[in-house]
Amino acid sequence: MPEPQQRDETATVDARIDANAIDRRVFPPSSRRGSSCEQLKIAEVRATELTAKHGSPLYVIDEGAARERAREVREALQREARRIGTEATVYYAGKAFLCVEVARWMDEEGLAVDVASGGELAVALAAGVDPACIGFHGNNKSEREIARAVEAGVGTIIIDSEIETERIASAARAAGRRQRVRLRVNSGVHASTHDFLATSHEDQKFGQPLDEAPRLVEAILAHESLEFVGLHCHIGSQIFATDGFRESARRLLGAYPELQRIAGAPIPELNLGGGFGIAYTSAQADEAPAVADIARELADIVAESAREFGVAVPKLAFEPGRSIIGQAGVTLYTVGTTKSVALAGSDAAADPDDLGRAARLYVSVDGGMSDNARPALYGADYQVRIANRASDAEPALVRVVGKHCESGDIVVQRDLLPGDVRPGDTLAVAATGAYCWSLASNYNYVPRPPVVAVRDGASRVIVRGETEDELLAKSVIPTPAP
Repeated sequence: MPEPQQRDETATVDARIDANAIDRRVFPPSSRRGSSCEQLKIAEVRATELTAKHGSPLYVIDEGAARERAREVREALQREARRIGTEATVYYAGKAFLCVEVARWMDEEGLAVDVASGGELAVALAAGVDPACIGFHGNNKSEREIARAVEAGVGTIIIDSEIETERIASAARAAGRRQRVRLRVNSGVHASTHDFLATSHEDQKFGQPLDEAPRLVEAILAHESLEFVGLHCHIGSQIFATDGFRESARRLLGAYPELQRIAGAPIPELNLGGGFGIAYTSAQADEAPAVADIARELADIVAESAREFGVAVPKLAFEPGRSIIGQAGVTLYTVGTTKSVALAGSDAAADPDDLGRAARLYVSVDGGMSDNARPALYGADYQVRIANRASDAEPALVRVVGKHCESGDIVVQRDLLPGDVRPGDTLAVAATGAYCWSLASNYNYVPRPPVVAVRDGASRVIVRGETEDELLAKSVIPTPAP
């Protein structure tokens, strides 16, 4: 899931040099300003053309960028797995952003799909994804969801609790199938990320303690309708270093000798999850690791740990989501109002990002926390640019805020924009491909925006936006008594 970004003074200084600059390490690589009108283009489509055609706010996904990144991640992880004598399956983590079209892209680029609910499973199946290439997660899968997954032929179900072992075994017996399962465990490794995003420490809702694995695997093996294929562990999200993966993999493979003794055979697979970080601001762009480096380090970690514990190198699985779709997304907004707010001297001095400025310009847009909950939930930061024009005006310290009835309704905590930003301007917020549409709500009865894909100078809707009439239609209006 989502996470906070630490913004430092470097980001503000960089933006100060040119508040019009489009950093293609943060925006989709196809992004640029047109030479004649200086409008932002994404995959050769003008931002203003997109909002004129599809409305504002608007989620935009660069299809080419998403596909290219999916290939890059898959090829890097599979190449490094082959180097150490094994194979790798790369699942796209659908929770980052899933719709039928995106699931189809991932399938066509050779990725499997990871789902975490019956609804996500329905999307993947509707996209034509081979059920054998689907992994099913979740800490509270209903019996109905489990039965549906088994009957559909889902390749692997991840067992999150002891209760699920019995439920999945029962569903598999009823369907006359032998269901492949992995056991999710907590390695105790704490990822360096927001507390809500560190998913392998002991006191949280996912998985089972690693020291319980032998007993739980024995229980799984007692069911002929279940095929135990290995452990799964996900240490968190928005991770930039491989240290946590190193220690987690070592602990997991350290349990394999005992599990092999119980199973009477080698444990064939190991799923190390995902969580690879991306750059949300220019400050992070130099810190975000290259996928080739991550893949190489992870392969070396697994090979070293397997040698240390005397086990065969297992087949590997990974579940990246944000690192595939995040940078491919941009959200477009329209400015409604602006106002300058004085900063007390002590307040400005306490925040180095404000650089001691005397005022902050609040820029209100036509969306907010209903289309991007991450700043309110996790303190996440983003980068923003004026998309409909460039400007020579002196940069101003801005906070981009939404239209909702919450003081925490912030889209961009702080950045620098040309000081003449004004009502009617189109703003582009970068790196919104992951955990924005998927966490969207109808707070204040605001309809969720559409999602459009852009490619080769053209755009098309891939998720239809909502209307107020559709929201009203959900209300049950009592029929007057005769």
